[in-house]
Amino acid sequence: MRICIINGPNLNLLGIREPEVYGSLSFTEFIDELKKKYTNISIDYFQSNIEGELIDKLHEVGFDYDGIILNAAAYTHTSIGIGDAVKAIETPVVEVHISNVYSREEFRHVSYIAPNAKGIIVGLGLKGYELALQAFL
Repeated sequence: MRICIINGPNLNLLGIREPEVYGSLSFTEFIDELKKKYTNISIDYFQSNIEGELIDKLHEVGFDYDGIILNAAAYTHTSIGIGDAVKAIETPVVEVHISNVYSREEFRHVSYIAPNAKGIIVGLGLKGYELALQAFL
């Protein structure tokens, strides 16, 4: 099984950005833990702060992988293009957010990804990625 985790803007700062909200573990450290725990799954990881690069990655992996775990971060609420990319590909996508977007600003309550996602996991910290992974199993 091949899974690709795609993270959007500012998630490269996990471990140092607002640790009270996002935790103190870097995403690289977290991915290493996931790979050790799920040795039977090939887990690839991509992060970009650039909207077009996220769309390009969705196009690249969206026909060959078994699942995509997508945290488009702030682009979730602004990017019709990312929403359209999720709709255009064949690989199922689970949308993940580390924080509870529904307890934050009202503009974060809208997702352009959700209508075409297999499911959504919000507010469970990094555990949400593992739960998304388990959903594909």
